[in-house]
Amino acid sequence: MELTISIILVFMIIGSIFALHAKDLLSAIINMGFVGFGVVICFLLLKAPDLAMVQIVIETVTLVVMVAVVLDSSRKEIEVTFDRRSILNMAVGFMAFACLFYFFMKAIENLDPLGMHTLRMADSYVNGAVEQTGSINLVTGVLFDFRAYDTMGEAVILYTAALGTLTLLRIKGKK
Repeated sequence: MELTISIILVFMIIGSIFALHAKDLLSAIINMGFVGFGVVICFLLLKAPDLAMVQIVIETVTLVVMVAVVLDSSRKEIEVTFDRRSILNMAVGFMAFACLFYFFMKAIENLDPLGMHTLRMADSYVNGAVEQTGSINLVTGVLFDFRAYDTMGEAVILYTAALGTLTLLRIKGKK
């Protein structure tokens, strides 16, 4: 699995580099789409289908909206020419899509069957949380007893981000 994730990460890095050096916005957006869908495959390989579903929905919606905006905002009609460079670019794009699709199918094979849950780490929390925390609600017991520092850290990060945003908006408002 590590080799597969490493190969996908290499594709993602190459897509990022192509996005940075793209001549037009549409190519940059499509290359960033490869990066986002690579993240989906990595989530599936790491057995996090919930994160993969959220990522694929957000990535698809963002990609469609950004492509629509770029195509709608161009001032001139796009001329389609089939020279060697455009054919080579299309072939490379199809090969990259085929590679990502292959790894996507391999990642799906590694998932547990629907309805089967892997409880490696969660087994001790699920089976003994009520006795250890005294909370009948399992989620509350885990969040505020086992993961109290993590929850506090997340709250501090959100508070700091909100405070920083308000500070920046106030500074811009005064100018």
